[in-house]
Amino acid sequence: MDRILLVEDNAVILKTVQFILNKQGYEVVIATNGKEGLEALDREHFDLMITDLMMPFANGMELVEAIRLKAPDTRILVLSAVQNEETVTDSFDIGANDYLKKPFTPGELVSRVKRLLAVKQ
Repeated sequence: MDRILLVEDNAVILKTVQFILNKQGYEVVIATNGKEGLEALDREHFDLMITDLMMPFANGMELVEAIRLKAPDTRILVLSAVQNEETVTDSFDIGANDYLKKPFTPGELVSRVKRLLAVKQ
């Protein structure tokens, strides 16, 4: 079973994404801010990390950089309302594999997660 770390400070989005991915059969570990996300990365291995960018304690860019150092094979999906081109390209430049803009549809989320995890196989 693929393990996904979901780092999101918006409780509604967190629970929604967790529900969607659990329904697809993924094991989802949640973190409600960047600090919790970094702690989870120190404790466990994940096949995929989904992270917001704008969060307290540590932002999504810091998480992307951290996971690239600790587990370079882990796939990364940035999930963010930030839509300016510079932020999107910056996230790819530091190691994100995909970027999904909020709001998103459940089908699009599942499709991107499946594609990212298939590439890893």
